[in-house]
Amino acid sequence: MIPRKKPEPVEVLIIGAGASGGTAAKVFTEAGIRVVALDRGPFLRNEQFSGDELKYLNRNYVWPDPQLKPRTYRPDEESPEEEVQFSPTPQGVGGGTIHWGGIVPRMTEDDFRLRSLHGDIPGASLVDWPIEYGDLEPYYTRVEWELGTSGLAGANRWEGPRSKGYPTKPVELTHYGRVFAQAMKKMGQSTFPIPQAMVTEPYRGRKAHVNSGFWQQYGDPVGAKSSTANTFIPDALATGLLDLRPDSYVREITLHPDGTAKGVIYTDADGNEVEQLADIVICCAGAIETTRLLQLSKSAAHANGLANSSGLLGANATFHEYLFAIGLFDKEVVDPLYPWAGHYTNTMSFDYYQTDYDRGHMLGTLIFASMLGHPVNWTFPGRPTWGQASKDADRDLFNHSMKLGVMVQDLPVESNKVDLDPNVVDAWGLPVARITHTPHANDFAQAKWQVAKNMEILEVAGASKIIPVNLEKITGNCCHEMGTARMGNDPSKSVVDKWCQTHDVPNLYIFDGSFFPTSTGVNPTLTIMANAWRCTERIIHVRGKGRTAD
Repeated sequence: MIPRKKPEPVEVLIIGAGASGGTAAKVFTEAGIRVVALDRGPFLRNEQFSGDELKYLNRNYVWPDPQLKPRTYRPDEESPEEEVQFSPTPQGVGGGTIHWGGIVPRMTEDDFRLRSLHGDIPGASLVDWPIEYGDLEPYYTRVEWELGTSGLAGANRWEGPRSKGYPTKPVELTHYGRVFAQAMKKMGQSTFPIPQAMVTEPYRGRKAHVNSGFWQQYGDPVGAKSSTANTFIPDALATGLLDLRPDSYVREITLHPDGTAKGVIYTDADGNEVEQLADIVICCAGAIETTRLLQLSKSAAHANGLANSSGLLGANATFHEYLFAIGLFDKEVVDPLYPWAGHYTNTMSFDYYQTDYDRGHMLGTLIFASMLGHPVNWTFPGRPTWGQASKDADRDLFNHSMKLGVMVQDLPVESNKVDLDPNVVDAWGLPVARITHTPHANDFAQAKWQVAKNMEILEVAGASKIIPVNLEKITGNCCHEMGTARMGNDPSKSVVDKWCQTHDVPNLYIFDGSFFPTSTGVNPTLTIMANAWRCTERIIHVRGKGRTAD
């Protein structure tokens, strides 16, 4: 039997080198603290992202292989599980920031106080956040400037106060973005450039975005996409204090006899079992995989999973669902939209974001214009998929199509959860994550109203054919995972405190989207990164290199 490897202990151990893990690694190392960061996927460089589209869309180049790393889903505890590729976040250094569209609006001030605004909602577990917009604002700004973000300060009239604008100018308006903006103007509504994690002009040695539509689901060979793999991770490596270990599969967090975190056990790229000790352990693997790891780390002292004295680990899981309405335009009415030119998404509105009970539901969603898909895989209901008819559809329809998308702001429900599947294991023999989720009635009402509104906008824009895509169940198609280790002040009602320190294990932290008390209606990654920066600074200030907190 090959003995377990035991590298030298380290001050900070980060599990997952994506959005939150990359942020924490940068802040720790630039403060002079030595860090080991583990990621279960590879570290792909920019030049490795070039090549044909099929490797991304059909060959799992940046996506997890469902045969090796499956997940299961069921709508409720009485229903059987099915193996699905639920919220398939890329596994690798950079995490979801490798494939993301980079839509990074800030949360609004009201997003932090939904229970105070709306009270108790039957069937939901609505709470206020233990922090406010003002607590995150300085860190929103730091991330925007250090990461490299494009946008136009003040353009979103619903946004909270800003201490600084954006480092690069907003993305240029596309043809389909212009069609959306003109229709909204006719309806008396407003639009603004989408804040995006990309540079639109030379910035800190990086080239500007080349205005290609091949962005969403793709890696970026140019380096204009602001992933942590080409920004924060290189920053951390440049200090000489980051030991980055890709292709490392963590299977257990271990504890000292006093109940504090000791380190982790993982399998390295060569198949060796390794035990890494650390003063501080930070989970940054995403809400699904972090929850799974904590549940895999159960012991006699933690029979229901690590950091789960509240019984809420895995509960209140939320997943934005991306819905849209498709518009097809007659060639004689609208000039070609050329959706392959420019960013995949373009132009946004928050005018339907705030609650208006006259719509028959609470909360709302952002809305944005986008291309219908990439030329190699675009589709709409009834489109021919083979032969001359398929080619004719590509030629005649692709350049005259667009969609208006929304993300359903799903309410937290305690019974919506992530736990371990009792029957299905991954390629390493470990139980996979099982997602149990049925949308709240408010989610269905919100989705129905907003998709209908999108259809109305497309009609005003001049679309000759409009096709709705409605909510039937949560599929995790946004890859936004939140809420499974809720942040709160009361240890009996939450998993981590307002600094993302677990209530049960003082040197164990959770920085990914698990901490979200509510899902909010914006893409979560900017908030995840800003909060990781905030909490990392707190650890540096209060704990130093492994010292006990005051």
